[in-house]
Amino acid sequence: MTITVGQKLPEATFLKMGDKGPETVELGAKLAGRKVAIFAMPGAFSATCSGSHIPNILMHKEALEAKGVEEIIIVCVNDPYVMRAWEKSSAADEGELTFLADSDAQFSKAMGLTFDAPVVGFYDRSQRYAMLADDGVVAALLIEEKRAAITTSGADALLATI
Repeated sequence: MTITVGQKLPEATFLKMGDKGPETVELGAKLAGRKVAIFAMPGAFSATCSGSHIPNILMHKEALEAKGVEEIIIVCVNDPYVMRAWEKSSAADEGELTFLADSDAQFSKAMGLTFDAPVVGFYDRSQRYAMLADDGVVAALLIEEKRAAITTSGADALLATI
């Protein structure tokens, strides 16, 4: 079952590269008492994710912050090494966006938002979406209808919703 607006986000542990290697990030603690935008994508370094989605988020970052968003998280079913490399290769400045690895797809599965695309080697990958979480509760959720497009899951669409 897919999570919906008004529901509390599932507990999840992500991985993020720190100075001394992979570190765990507890989602509940990260979201407590805060407004956070979460953008989930199917694959780091994929053409749509890197070429369209990340630039769209960066373009609208200040406007999201003006609406009270305290942090922007990028979630992808990849390992923390890939996510760190993706962060470094993106146009984002160090720490401008928070790249979190949903390594075992635990979060994406709990959200009810996974898919398989064997032709490109994607199994249990996250669907593309934009979300606003307010104190750990889904305040807005925009699930992309087309995997290779940014029509409903961009930062501009999230801004229009909030």
